[in-house]
This record gives sequence, structure tokens and C-alpha cells, in this order.
Amino acid sequence: MYVKELFTFKYVGIIVLNSTFIVFSDLLIAFLFKMLKNNQINKILIIVVFTIAYGSVSSQNIDIDILKNINQNRIINSDPAFRFVTNSAIPVSVAAPLIITATGYLTKDSLTLQNGLLVAGSFLVSTAISTVMKYSFNRPRPFETYPDEITKLSSGGSPSFPSGHTSAAFSTATSISLAYPKWYIITPAFIWAGAVGFSRMDLGVHYPSDVFMGALVGAGSAFLTDYVNKKLINNCRKNRLHKKKEIYKTAFVSN
Repeated sequence: MYVKELFTFKYVGIIVLNSTFIVFSDLLIAFLFKMLKNNQINKILIIVVFTIAYGSVSSQNIDIDILKNINQNRIINSDPAFRFVTNSAIPVSVAAPLIITATGYLTKDSLTLQNGLLVAGSFLVSTAISTVMKYSFNRPRPFETYPDEITKLSSGGSPSFPSGHTSAAFSTATSISLAYPKWYIITPAFIWAGAVGFSRMDLGVHYPSDVFMGALVGAGSAFLTDYVNKKLINNCRKNRLHKKKEIYKTAFVSN
């Protein structure tokens, strides 16, 4: 009876922890989106710098304590489920823009095609940024630094900071949410992205700060790509309108 109650308590605790991480991630994205809309780029840069500093100095303290609590107290029966979630990050991030872009091309829907390119561009930008950061900071994986305390349950060969899987997941979730701002799109997208981030800790391959920064890089890449995309589209429209005016002006003068 005691074992059953302990298992139930442990199961509920993991669910609460995972839910807390997902909610925190969603609030972070909403906060960044609000700041971006208000052109508060300086505050966003401060958050990024603070996060990088936190990830660099805290791995021996808060980071590892949180990771130990998650990895050592995980529900072993949930390992296959978390492996499935963590392994879905890259395939989903690749498949989503391909499907959206192909749909837009086949249906000759320019908006859908633009959305597909937005999701694809966001994924490529987040991958590039996270890769550069990984090899710039060159942070060892937690299972390498603490082999007797952290159990590795998933692949993880490149440097640890930031989490590439989390970056890809949040890039995809955020870009899709920007392209299709409906609650029934946004909610499952960020639940999935949050679950990917939590799975990287549960499986012992990333510190919490790796995951946090991965979410920040992924979401930031989506916002950046969306901003650039809109700027390019607006410039193209202005150029077309200007050319039409010049044509009408020339035709009017000729007459």
C-alpha cells in the first residue's frame, strides 16, 4: 500500500513539474511577444544576456540540483514516452514547413506558401544560432560531468548549451502560432514544445538552463523570421505599387 501511494505521489509530482515548465514557457513566449510588439528590443537583449550568464555559472548549483531531482526521481515506465516525445522534435520541425509549403504550392495559396516559408526559415535560423552557441560555449553534457548521478537515456553528443531539440520545438511552435494565431493551434503546439523541453531533462541529456535558453532561441528565431518576412513583403508591395504609379504616370504624360 505504501509503495502504491509513493508511486502515485511521484507520478503526480512529475505531472505538476512538467505542467509548470510548460506554463512557464508559454508565459515567457507571451512576455517576449508583448515586448517585441512594443519594440522593447533592449529588454529582450538583457534577458538573453542574463540567461547566458545564468547558464554559464549555475551548472554546478541550481542547474544540477533541479536536474538531479528530475532525472533521479523520474517514473521509469514513462521513459519510452519521453523518448518518443524527444525524438519527435526534429521530424516534426522538418515535416511541418514541408507540408505547409507543399499545400500552399499545390493549392496556389500564396498566404499558406508564405506561412510554410516562415516556419522553415524560423527552423533554419534557430538551428544555426543554437549550433553556433553550442560550440562557442562548449558546455559538457550533464551525464559527462556527473556520470554517477545523471542517467543518460537519450542521444546527446554535441555540446550541451543550449538544447537544440528544445530550440527546434519552440521555433516550430512559435512560428506556427504566428502563422495561425488560433487557440486550438497555439495550445497543442506549446504543450508539445514544452514536453520536448522537459523530456531533455527527464532523459538526463540537458540542464534546465540549456532547455530555457533553447526555448528562448527557438521563440526568438520565430519572431525574428516573422519580422523580417513581413518587412520583405511590405517592401515588395511598396515597390510594386511604386512601379504601377510610375507606369500610370508615364501613360498619363504620354496622352
